Amino acid sequence: MSYSALTKQDIQEMLRAIGVSSVEELFNDIPQALRPRSFNIPAGKSEFEITEYLKRLASKNAVNLVNFVGAGFYDHFIPAAVDAIAGRSEFYTAYTPYQPECSQGWLQAIYEYQSIICELTGLDVSNASLYDGGTALYEAAMMAVRFTGRKKIIMDSGISLIYRTMLYTYTSNLSIDFVEISVVHGQSAREELLKHLDDKTAAVITQNPNFFGAVDDHSDVVAKAHAVGALAIQSVYPLALGILKSPGEMGFDIAVGEGQSLGIPLSFGGPYLGFMAVKKELIRQMPGRIVGATTDKDGKRGFVLTLQTREQHIRREKATSNICSNEALCALRATVYVSLMGRDGFKELAELNYQKAEFAKDVLSRIPGVTVKRSSPTFNEFTVMLPSSADDIVYRMIDKGFACGFPLGRFYKGMDKYLLIAVTEKRTKEEILTMSDSLEASL
Repeated sequence: MSYSALTKQDIQEMLRAIGVSSVEELFNDIPQALRPRSFNIPAGKSEFEITEYLKRLASKNAVNLVNFVGAGFYDHFIPAAVDAIAGRSEFYTAYTPYQPECSQGWLQAIYEYQSIICELTGLDVSNASLYDGGTALYEAAMMAVRFTGRKKIIMDSGISLIYRTMLYTYTSNLSIDFVEISVVHGQSAREELLKHLDDKTAAVITQNPNFFGAVDDHSDVVAKAHAVGALAIQSVYPLALGILKSPGEMGFDIAVGEGQSLGIPLSFGGPYLGFMAVKKELIRQMPGRIVGATTDKDGKRGFVLTLQTREQHIRREKATSNICSNEALCALRATVYVSLMGRDGFKELAELNYQKAEFAKDVLSRIPGVTVKRSSPTFNEFTVMLPSSADDIVYRMIDKGFACGFPLGRFYKGMDKYLLIAVTEKRTKEEILTMSDSLEASL
């Protein structure tokens, strides 16, 4: 029944029952500008009516575009087995595994996930797990502040603006000094970055590949950071680690990233998966929880929550985080996905992404007026400069059936003509060629 269908007597009886004299009195504590405009709520609908209404709304979304958009979130193929296993009721209905005696399946799955993240990043310990890549980067920065006792953090503008915005937002009430260095030709500006390194620096943060798709070896930056007692943090694209040098091989102390590319659908923005791996000496600074393998009194292998450093487990001032969560179902999807790929398959998949992107570069470079930026090596994402506004061209390409890339001018001033293009294993030769032809016709 809608509010308007109630009689005056009905309303007065309801108000008396809760001890107020009028409807207006219920909202005395809410400023007028924030109050609801009306309580004239429509009458309820049947299940069938609601389903049909939602279908009509959903049909307005352009879901059949050929996707060349990346910018941190990628359109990868997900084997059917990932949905089948993650959709089992013993997984999707389970809660946090506080009781190991009845949670061995979940605990082992999380343990395997941690092992996979350590293998990918080349670091010693992984937690399980964090909200998303941006939250993971914030947690890494706070780990560095706690561990070093310093409050200066250096990072370059090649880190995703989404992540940098989250970092600034989460730390807005803290006295942390951020130094942001502009990239040069798409890569970290070594001379400028190293100039700011001193004994007050808690951490240096980089991203690989960075937001422009550029691949870099930051081993020299890591060495300089360690020389002044600072930690080195890298945000990574996990699939790229199938062929790129790992954070561990470069000497990084902490590696974080977004796990969406590991078997998690785009889903209009989530839920996603933040992963983290660190060197062993930082284990007690990690947020979240860590699952460990042990043996019971009979010598049988089992799994337990080894470390739990959230505020709900220990004294509040000792907690390493107040916002982390165990994204277990997404972590399970990542575990199943990487297990299905296997070591060789994962490497082959990464190489396929790289080769398809290189093919797309060659095709697009033939279009008059289009310049493919080649100052840095890339993985499966790269930047092109167009003869006019990238935003305008993107909208024209939608009418041709393509989401052709991300206009960099939305995040970076002065880059209105630049387009970031991602090519995954799902993009066929025919799609790349047709997109190229459509782009040329749209210029």
